[in-house]
Amino acid sequence: MAEDLRFVVKTVVGEENFVDMYPNKSNNYCCGGGGGFLQNGYPDERRRYGKMKFDQIIATGADYCITPCHNCHAQVHDLSEHYNGGFHTVHLWTIIALAMGCLGENERAYLGEDLAEVGL
Repeated sequence: MAEDLRFVVKTVVGEENFVDMYPNKSNNYCCGGGGGFLQNGYPDERRRYGKMKFDQIIATGADYCITPCHNCHAQVHDLSEHYNGGFHTVHLWTIIALAMGCLGENERAYLGEDLAEVGL
């Protein structure tokens, strides 16, 4: 399953733009936002747990982190803002729609200046 997802991402962003995390696949770290943790009322604890994921993302040096679900997106976006990560967090569907040329103007909120007007 992990290879299938990597195939999709590499296809839409170009293999030369794909940066994998380490550890990855079934050994990857959880972001800490799922299972209701985003809404549990303990943001400090959630961010402390997510710091491991944040450090893993920073180690890639990537400008974008593609997330598969809205919980991951919200958590990773919050971690980037909280710890001043400077990377953009985007939904997988956003990148797929951008590559297909059908991403609407109102769906570009999380894209950086380098991608915000692609395909308009």
